[in-house]
Amino acid sequence: MDVGELLSFQPEKPTLSYEAKQKRSKVDEDDDRGRRKRRRPDAGGLEEPFSNGQMTEEEKDKIKKMVEAEPDAELMDETSFKKMLLQFEKRVYKNQENRIKFPDLPEKFLESEIELNEIIHEMHVMATVPEYYQILVDLRCVQSLLQLVAHDNTDISIAVIDLIQELTDPDILSENEDTASVLVDALLDGQVVAVLVNNLDRLDENIKEEFEGVHNSLAIIENMTEFKPDVCADIAQQGLMQWLLKRLRMKRPFDQNKLYCSEILSILLQDTEENRQLLGELEGIDILLQQLATFKKHDPSSKDEMELMENLFDAMCSALAFAPNRSRFLRGEGLQLMNLMLREKKLSRNSAVKVLNHAMTGIEGQDNCQKFVEILGLRSVFPLYMKTPKTAKTGPTSDELEEHISSIIASMMRNCQGTLRQRLLLKFTENDHEKVERLLELHFKYLDKVRQCDDQIEREKMRLKHSGEDLDEDMEDEFYLKRLDAGLFTLQLIDYIMLEACASGASSIRSRVMQILNMRGGSIKVIRGVMREYAGNIGDAKDKVAREAEQDRILALVDKF
Repeated sequence: MDVGELLSFQPEKPTLSYEAKQKRSKVDEDDDRGRRKRRRPDAGGLEEPFSNGQMTEEEKDKIKKMVEAEPDAELMDETSFKKMLLQFEKRVYKNQENRIKFPDLPEKFLESEIELNEIIHEMHVMATVPEYYQILVDLRCVQSLLQLVAHDNTDISIAVIDLIQELTDPDILSENEDTASVLVDALLDGQVVAVLVNNLDRLDENIKEEFEGVHNSLAIIENMTEFKPDVCADIAQQGLMQWLLKRLRMKRPFDQNKLYCSEILSILLQDTEENRQLLGELEGIDILLQQLATFKKHDPSSKDEMELMENLFDAMCSALAFAPNRSRFLRGEGLQLMNLMLREKKLSRNSAVKVLNHAMTGIEGQDNCQKFVEILGLRSVFPLYMKTPKTAKTGPTSDELEEHISSIIASMMRNCQGTLRQRLLLKFTENDHEKVERLLELHFKYLDKVRQCDDQIEREKMRLKHSGEDLDEDMEDEFYLKRLDAGLFTLQLIDYIMLEACASGASSIRSRVMQILNMRGGSIKVIRGVMREYAGNIGDAKDKVAREAEQDRILALVDKF
């Protein structure tokens, strides 16, 4: 008797329409092995289930009959909720008992297995009453669900994973935060991520149902991180980081699970220093570089693959915020890869600029700055400085690119020494100082943006003053951040480059700067003011000595200007 074939039977779920409303991506009829069911803020409506976007009358009648046939989820009360849970526990116990009694006779426990599978699917209706999640926890059913994830029958395991995924749907959790949080806490206390990760290794993604089981496992993890972002450090330590990196390296055609892995990795690294450190220790920098190398000469072939590429770039940028990872990036020849991407002019180019900025910024980026000049990186970055690349459908905007490029040059000005620094300064005298002219062009562009923002802030301050509200320190900080976002930070970088070039470069650089300022009605006082404000806000708050030294150095440049 083929037990697996019999257990492939899937009874109708009583909340089909509700589930459809929660799924984002429709199933591709040509490749139904799994489109991602990722939630988006604007994906609140019922997705279109038909490939041609139109429903026939027959299809409408079919849906109507399905809706009429399903039980009313709204009628579930506390008593029926408890009754379903008790029935679930009885079937779990019965299946365990039969498997222990007849381990080598599948036909003896087959019926109990089918019954267990049925009740698990029926339990999807519980997602419609999250106010009763406390009962689910009090009756210790969460532990039973987690134990079933490791059930010998992968059909049961996959069904339970699908159930947990729906119970923890972010829309449900966010709309019922107080009552639904008890379920999330119970799952986390039960080491749900460790349980899922241990189960992932036995799932064969070449089988459609098990592929979807992997996908739903990742969805549960995403739900956890979305509802409780502070759990990112803890869950990454439960084997998740290792599994994600292993899955990314797996040699198989691009699919939705690989895309999902890249997104979760990006989430884990976004704001968590411990995870950035763990990634480096697991040789994750080399793995990310290997995956990104695919896009050196070839553009992504689809929107999903484009998203994969951007997720990998975002993960790399986050990882480089941990200083020791910059050394790993250098040893892994990350600079050479990014430099090649700049020259190839593929869709990866703009994001490569962003990665270079993160790798070279600050005193920790000194070695990367010097190596970048050694590998002739100036030949790659200055053409982008002279003419901002076109913005791709994804990745940095043109203003963000100008910020990243300005930051790269400013970092090299700060970190390069000796002949490498001279090579950098000579760039500003080439072709009759064309790069100085570009520098002033960017200066005036971002000065105008900042002045427009300042006007808006002044109007806001006047409004607050008239309404009798006081300006506290938090509001002043908010206004400053608003100015930085409007272009002040890029203006500060540009003016810093200008001061460094005038102080250390050929005298003709300063002469050309003064000439252009006079022609366009610019002012040295404005530049000095920008840089004094920059000096007042620069540095690492954790290192007072380094901050004061950098402030003194910038103020000395201002005095020389």
